[in-house]
Amino acid sequence: MELTEQQKLFFNEFGFLQFPGLLADRIDSVIEDFENVFTVRGGGHNGAGHDGSARSCIVPFVDQSVGLCSLLDDPRIAGIAAGLLGDDWNYIGSDGNFYVGDTGWHTDGWHPQGRYIKIAFYLDRVTRDTGALRIIPGSQRINPDSHKEGEYNGSSFKGLWDASKNYGIEGRDMPSHALEVTPGDIAVFNHNIFHSAWGGSNRRRMFTLNLCNHAESPAEIADLRGYIGSNARFWIDEMYGKTMLETAGAERMKHLQQVLDNSDELPSLVAKAKETMSEPSRG
Repeated sequence: MELTEQQKLFFNEFGFLQFPGLLADRIDSVIEDFENVFTVRGGGHNGAGHDGSARSCIVPFVDQSVGLCSLLDDPRIAGIAAGLLGDDWNYIGSDGNFYVGDTGWHTDGWHPQGRYIKIAFYLDRVTRDTGALRIIPGSQRINPDSHKEGEYNGSSFKGLWDASKNYGIEGRDMPSHALEVTPGDIAVFNHNIFHSAWGGSNRRRMFTLNLCNHAESPAEIADLRGYIGSNARFWIDEMYGKTMLETAGAERMKHLQQVLDNSDELPSLVAKAKETMSEPSRG
C-alpha cells in the first residue's frame, strides 16, 4: 500500500487520516487475539481483569501475540508508516485498552522534533456520542509565536486543557471532528494533536501502534530517548515483548533496532518509578 500525495498533504495539514475497512479481512482474528492477551495478562487493577470501574491498559500490548505482532509486517500498515515517516520508521511500542467513560482533551506528548504517530484499532462500533475519538484538526501544528525551547506544548490550542475555564464551554461541546469507526477501520493521528472521547461505555476495546521517524539529529535522538524513558511509568524494563523479538524477521528488525539501541537507561528509570508509584500507570 502506498499513500497518495493528497493523503500525505491532508495529514500534514490536519494531523489525521482514516482508512475505512482497511483491515476488515483480519478483524475477526485481531479481536480474538486482543481478548486472548487480556485473558492471559489480566489487565485492570493489579492484573485482576477489567471490571468497568477504570481504564484497563496493557503495555506493551501487541508484543504479547504472534498475530498482533504481524500487524507491523502487514503491507497496509507498513505502507501507512512509510508514507508518513519514511521507509526507516521506528516502532516505539503499543498499548491495549478497555476504555471507560469520558476522556478529556489532551495530546499524547509534544514532539517539536521529528514526527510521532499513533495507528489506532477500535474493536467496537463507536460514534461521536458513544466514545469515538474527537480531534481538533490542525492542533498538532507548532505555533512559532508560543513555542519555547523545553515547553511541553507549543500549540495554539493550549486552552483546551481547561475548556470550561478558558472558553466558557464544556469539553464535550468543543468544535471538533469525530472519527467514527466500525471494527476493521483504521485511524491514524499525530501524537501532538488534541483529542478526546465522550459518552462512551465502560468497555470500549482499542489498541494502538506507536511509531516515529528514524531519529537523525541529536535533538531527535534526545527526544526518542525521552519517549523511551517515559515508559518507565508502566514498570517495563524493555520496550519490546519477547514474542515481538522472537518472531521478527530482518525487515521488522529494521524498525526495532534504533529503539533497542537507545533503551539502556530504562531499567534504572523503572527502579526510580517504583520508589514513588504504588502500581504501574494505566495509560
